[in-house]
Amino acid sequence: MTTPESFVLDGSAALAWCFPDEHASYPQSVLDSLAVTECAVPSLWSLEVANALLVGERRGRCTAADVAAWLGFLAALPIRIDPDTEARAWSDTLSLARAHNLSAYDAAYLELAVRRGLPLASLDNKLRAAATAAGIVFYTPTAP
Repeated sequence: MTTPESFVLDGSAALAWCFPDEHASYPQSVLDSLAVTECAVPSLWSLEVANALLVGERRGRCTAADVAAWLGFLAALPIRIDPDTEARAWSDTLSLARAHNLSAYDAAYLELAVRRGLPLASLDNKLRAAATAAGIVFYTPTAP
């Protein structure tokens, strides 16, 4: 039996778990909440995270071994990839990107939150503002 998804996880919050210089209390509390719940991500999440880790490796922020370890860590978490992201890219996602002056990538997170009626966990201030404007609440983890 799976636990219902409680929130949409933006790549910015997940990446803070990987880079030691980005550790903060909010992303840690989001991570801690995954002990008792699942989260949803748009299908571009895997590429976004992989790219950010690769850029970090190229800039000397981490090693290939770090990236491999972090990807294993992330893969073990209850993060559910949305199968419908692509089908909505040229319609709902594009409309949200236009309406809120977001990239299509960021709008994919907002579209998923709107479609599923879920709060959003993000460190991206522009995305958070767009979510608020669209009636999406900011995810507030509860202690497991």
